[in-house]
Amino acid sequence: MPAYVIGHLQEAAPHPEIAEYIERISDTFEPYGGRFLVHAAQHEVKEGSWPGHVVVISFPGIGEARAWWDSPAYQEIAPLRSLHIDGDIILVEGVPEGYDPASTARAMRETLPLPAE
Repeated sequence: MPAYVIGHLQEAAPHPEIAEYIERISDTFEPYGGRFLVHAAQHEVKEGSWPGHVVVISFPGIGEARAWWDSPAYQEIAPLRSLHIDGDIILVEGVPEGYDPASTARAMRETLPLPAE
């Protein structure tokens, strides 16, 4: 099952360390099968607010995403970003091939109390 690293990063002033981070990050995730799906793209907010930028990196599975995050290569460059850009980053598993959201709804309905008569 694919997994994703999703970053919601706030606006930041340009800084040479941020440029270095961007230059080096692909070399840290490519050995784990990672690739950018979203990077430095404009987004359109439809509900709520979402200031800043969105980054999405795809991995073959959650194990590869975790291994990349914990890798010495990534940990070496992470401060180049984190010292200059505030944000939230999550690792999340995708859904399996053929996922049916109706089955999730059925399971949810089974946990609901029966209506009073």
